[in-house]
Amino acid sequence: MNNVVLIGRLTKDPELRFLPVNGTPVSNFSLAVDKQVSKEKKQEMESKGKPTADFINIVVWGKQAENCANYLAKGRLAAVQGRLQSRSYEAKDGTRRYITEVVAERVQFLEWGDNKRGSDFSQSTSDYPDIEGFHPVDDDDIPF
Repeated sequence: MNNVVLIGRLTKDPELRFLPVNGTPVSNFSLAVDKQVSKEKKQEMESKGKPTADFINIVVWGKQAENCANYLAKGRLAAVQGRLQSRSYEAKDGTRRYITEVVAERVQFLEWGDNKRGSDFSQSTSDYPDIEGFHPVDDDDIPF
């Protein structure tokens, strides 16, 4: 089984490209995912200049890639579910390079706009961008 679930902050704005063969959208970005260490251990690592987060490369395809490029930005909190992929290529200098990345099957935006309130359902629907297939739910519509 190859399944990855990550929650982290984008380290840069997503880059959107289109495949020249068929025009399929593909977006790349990186997530900073905090290491699960105690507060004391985190302070110790920071004082020694060691990273307290892992930086994971993410690849997203199709309409979801376009949505990521349009609505995610550096510093925003996002959840990614997908699979781990390893590949290699030959660099211009003739050396073999290896890449490990997550191919996202699902990306959830956990923060919207500048409000930094995350998935706060008390927000009005005008706070959310018009994304195909996304319909915020009013608490009065929930049957329980």
